[in-house]
Amino acid sequence: MSAAALVERQLELLHHRGPDARGAFGDDRARVAQNRLAVIDLESGDPPITNEDATMCAVLNGEVYDFATLREQLRSKGHRFSSSGDTEVLVHLAEEHPDAVELARRLDGMFAFAIWDERRGRLVLGRDRAGKKPLFYATGTDGAFVFASEIKAVLAHPAVSGDLDEGALPDYLTFGYVPTPRTIFRAVRSLPPAHVLTLEAAGVPRVERYWDLPRPSTGRARPSFTEAVTGVRSRLQDAVERRLVSDVPLGAFLSGGVDSSAIAALAARATDGRVSTFTMGFDDRDGFDERPFARQMAAHIGADHHEYEVRADAVELIERLVWHHDQPFGDSSAIPTFHLAEATRGEVTVALSGDGGDELFAGYDRFLGGVLATRTASAPAGARRALAALTSALPAVTSQTRLSSAKRMGETLGLGMPDAYLAWTSITSASDRQRLLGASAGTARDRLPGWAETEGMDPLARLLDLNFRTYLPDDLLVKADRMSMAHGLEVRSPFLDTALVEYAFRLPSSHKVRGRTAKRVLKAAVEDLMPPELLHRRKRGFGVPLDRWFRDDLAGYVESTLGAPGARVRELVAGSGVDTMIADHRSGRRNLGQALWTLLTLEVFLRERMS
Repeated sequence: MSAAALVERQLELLHHRGPDARGAFGDDRARVAQNRLAVIDLESGDPPITNEDATMCAVLNGEVYDFATLREQLRSKGHRFSSSGDTEVLVHLAEEHPDAVELARRLDGMFAFAIWDERRGRLVLGRDRAGKKPLFYATGTDGAFVFASEIKAVLAHPAVSGDLDEGALPDYLTFGYVPTPRTIFRAVRSLPPAHVLTLEAAGVPRVERYWDLPRPSTGRARPSFTEAVTGVRSRLQDAVERRLVSDVPLGAFLSGGVDSSAIAALAARATDGRVSTFTMGFDDRDGFDERPFARQMAAHIGADHHEYEVRADAVELIERLVWHHDQPFGDSSAIPTFHLAEATRGEVTVALSGDGGDELFAGYDRFLGGVLATRTASAPAGARRALAALTSALPAVTSQTRLSSAKRMGETLGLGMPDAYLAWTSITSASDRQRLLGASAGTARDRLPGWAETEGMDPLARLLDLNFRTYLPDDLLVKADRMSMAHGLEVRSPFLDTALVEYAFRLPSSHKVRGRTAKRVLKAAVEDLMPPELLHRRKRGFGVPLDRWFRDDLAGYVESTLGAPGARVRELVAGSGVDTMIADHRSGRRNLGQALWTLLTLEVFLRERMS
């Protein structure tokens, strides 16, 4: 197969990411190509985008938010532009700054890019700081270097092996994802966030970090709480306004929580006319439905509001979800996210999201639980055992209530850090992993990138740093990207604006959490934007009532899929362990909906791969 035909095949596999135009540049030596989702510069921005003499080409997935400023700087140095978008800025910036690290540092946005320099015979890849946009690569058995936004296009190259990396299973069963830079495929790697890759002719890929999270400020550099409130508000407002630049219709996801409500309200203030808002919910038996709160917030800001409902039969999506993720993916909230993106794309092409607010300002219960576990680690052993026994005796609950959080917190008391955090974030428990994998289950503590480097920081600051490096890019942002791009919808996350991220991580932990009050500084910064009852209500995640579904509506599906003697997953894990989990969940002894979902997606992935 010729290089041109192979690239065309890869582009077809990724058509959903950019249905508006496609183009390629290069020859049989090297070729870069792109499917385009037209958001800015609808007339002149179709690929391929090159420099003046067509010796350099760039492809860009995402948006560079400071492109207008960069354009003027480059124009003043003599660079000539034939389009008005951000991709051409990237080409000329690469001419001006051939060093990949220096180039990436000058970009602010959500992006994965590739630049092919024909004269130098050099390829440069780069990924944004938070990891909002994906970038995978592999070196084939014939020496070919292959890269793409999704793994399926990398594997389309005949020289790239599709062999599984069974060593990734402990990580997957622990977290519900395979942590970067690994993937479930032995030959395929994910370029980490905030990194660039440079490949010269006849060389090996060189991967370098160009940005890192700052540490909390101390001494005189530490802002007061009042100063922090002002600083957060101004940076968040700037971040929203920068993400409103679009030549196509734009809206906002709205759950009625603090984060999405603040984004929607600021967007409404910054635009003329009514902002379109979108929410997805469930029936209200399990405490997962947030539509009433979203409806109240939409009325408060005068939004053009749209809401939808997910039902149990949505699990039939599992094959489509696995196809879009290219790997088993254990976060079941991909179901409502898929439906929300599909419905939203029927009205707009770009949506603002509240993703990142919890990561910056400590909005998850696991942050409070981790800090509490650290404080109680030095308490007398008898007191810890008594409290743990008391909370473990609490009844199993399937709804998102204070009782469920109290139960989980009690079970992690005295574990210390980082074990308490791992207990909170692990989808499959250590004991179940042992039953499933035996000695190969390993220790989850070994899977904490950057933990040792945060020694000396306070516990909350360490947890926020760890969460930003793991759960955010490998779960939350993967889900947002794959489920939105499945429908050609671009999602922008103001909370992950570089200036806001850096400012938030420099703030002292006491500005974020005090006692049981989380996100203190953020709530103070946006309190004028929403009704008090929404500002102070208890956080709910964008979860799915899997515990009930897998006992009632979908119990038969679980039995016939995972419980079948011929289930493919039983070739990798102990079937007796699977049977124990199914029986414990069905009887009500334990709530294992999320863990069973993790096994289900693995099973469907294996079936699809081996079919």
